[in-house]
Amino acid sequence: MARFLPRSLSARMVLIMLGTIMLVQVATFATVSYFRKEFTENVTVEFAATTIRALRASLAQLPPDERPEFVRLASRNTWYLWARTLPPEARLEERRRDRPQARPHMHPPPGAGDIRTSLRGFVDALNQKLDDDARVALSRGTEPRLYISLISAAMPEDSRLYREWLVIPLNRLPLAVSTPIIVIWLAGMGLLLLLAALFAWHITRPITRLARAADQLAEGAPEHVEPSGPTETRILAERFNLMLDRLQESKEVQRTLLAGLPHDLKGPLSRMWLRIEMLDDPAMKEGMLKDVQDMQRMVNQFIGYVRGSDPGSYQFGTLNLNAWIEEQTSAWESAGSPVHLLECPADTLEVQADRLALGRLLDNLVSNALNHGKPPVEVRLQRQGKQAVIDLRDHGEGIAADRRSEALRPFSRLDEARTRTGSVGLGLALAETITRAHDGTLTLTDAPEGGLRVVITLPLKTASNES
Repeated sequence: MARFLPRSLSARMVLIMLGTIMLVQVATFATVSYFRKEFTENVTVEFAATTIRALRASLAQLPPDERPEFVRLASRNTWYLWARTLPPEARLEERRRDRPQARPHMHPPPGAGDIRTSLRGFVDALNQKLDDDARVALSRGTEPRLYISLISAAMPEDSRLYREWLVIPLNRLPLAVSTPIIVIWLAGMGLLLLLAALFAWHITRPITRLARAADQLAEGAPEHVEPSGPTETRILAERFNLMLDRLQESKEVQRTLLAGLPHDLKGPLSRMWLRIEMLDDPAMKEGMLKDVQDMQRMVNQFIGYVRGSDPGSYQFGTLNLNAWIEEQTSAWESAGSPVHLLECPADTLEVQADRLALGRLLDNLVSNALNHGKPPVEVRLQRQGKQAVIDLRDHGEGIAADRRSEALRPFSRLDEARTRTGSVGLGLALAETITRAHDGTLTLTDAPEGGLRVVITLPLKTASNES
């Protein structure tokens, strides 16, 4: 059942309101039709039967030559007398008790848009109400007419023997449901649909704004929402804004802590380096040097993450990615690290970037690949449309698909061995932070040859970037 419902809240509200309106309309129409039918049978038929009896009694008192003029004057030239046999195109409506079987007719029955279709029930009820030899007939030809017998012959069972008929033309009577009424009803339904859509939009607009603000928060660009709409959505928007303020305060405290603590540790670390150099025990000296190196690496990671997460620390400029990536990989290769640039396009790829920040990004990825993967580390630079793609792969075990989002979170360490290598779980998080600051994306996938593949896409420099 749920899969057939619209997905958006506004569409569901419109559906609920229109469904309710349609049910009310159907129930109202059914009720009105029922009471209309009852009124027709109980009041209109009774009134018509009484009128026919009175008219027949009045005409019976007049000479035959004065009856046509009496009918014409009484009906204002609308009705007239038919003083002959019932014409072939007229059908005498049988009483129910006189209907042993259906009789064939020369003319087809009237269509759905013919007024005679609406009057069929009325004529049938009228025939049932008349308890004498008066009968009512409907024409079957092109002209809709109603025939009412006035004077009967000696054999009332044969319709051909009714010699005098009151003829009432029906082409002047409006249909039960005329075209203007249908147009007005459709216009009313359209107006209700518009009002329902506006009402749903008014209610769901604050929720849509909240959803958009939540998306911006997930993208790292939080924005306050103006409270509007019903009381519940206003309260929700106020709580959301309060949450953003608390998150901002917490982020400021975290940034201050991360920025201050590493700088405070630099002094004691420098003094520890000096004291270690003065030690005479080689084994103790080597162990302490390793510990201090791990501590120094942790401090550098903290400092790098603080810089990478601070938008004010970036200095953007035009960067030639081809020359830059060749320079970065050459520096790693010259240091004896198994890092190789396997692909670089012939055409120049330029981006708006912070050179030092991108350097920290690549250094973190290469260090992560060497420490937690297996060499060699392969780097490729490619062009895909209006984007530059940096593809970095190692040959280790990679990261399971269900833990890749966890690996991109700060202070996330996927194995305990990283605590012994001076890793605090900021390498991939810093890489994603720097990529996002450059309006790019970072994706973790499996390398075709095995291992982890990191794909970074950066928008190429265009005329709009320069402006």
